[in-house]
Amino acid sequence: MSHITLVRHGQANTTARDEASYDRLSDLGHQQARWLGAHLRDTRSHYARVYCGTLTRHAETADSMGLHEPIRDARLNEIEYFTLAQLFEDQHGVAIPTDREGFVEHLPRTFAAWANGEIKNPPETFEEFETRVRDALHEIGTEGGPAIVVTSGGLISMVVRQAMGLDIPSMARVALAIMNTSIHRLHPIGAQLSPVLFNAVPHLEAPDRQFAQTHL
Repeated sequence: MSHITLVRHGQANTTARDEASYDRLSDLGHQQARWLGAHLRDTRSHYARVYCGTLTRHAETADSMGLHEPIRDARLNEIEYFTLAQLFEDQHGVAIPTDREGFVEHLPRTFAAWANGEIKNPPETFEEFETRVRDALHEIGTEGGPAIVVTSGGLISMVVRQAMGLDIPSMARVALAIMNTSIHRLHPIGAQLSPVLFNAVPHLEAPDRQFAQTHL
């Protein structure tokens, strides 16, 4: 049995206010990914299997890391947060934030409303999101050597929720903490996958790189 390493994509277009505009890496996002790829090579980290979602920012991150021709799986895609936020505003009058401080308050409220079925006609239900994440991780599994998965913060927070039995507020706090190009690792312990590494950014710890420890 082996392990699964999850990587959040590099910094995307932070000025975006819709899904399509957000879905590309910034120059810093590409640099974060190059630094991570170099770190993995320098530490001789080997991944027999490489996966990513089908979003542009996933593919760009994998490519800048030097992970070419990954298996692309739409089940590894991020939730459509901008779409959910717009529906939340239209249906309940909850304004979409324009700064990080507002986002810190907005994300838990949005997650809770979504999970409780209070946002009507979402792109997918919370239960559908839970199911696709569980199915994708189960299919990747730990047979066949170590796997690396380039994905997004919301999906990683769902993986941690499922592994640790977190409630929705706790899952939201996890999502807010996840940095761009951070590393998260799952090992099989008994019959379950358990987190043994969370939000690690060893490639961004040097003093001249700490400016690149971004959340958005």
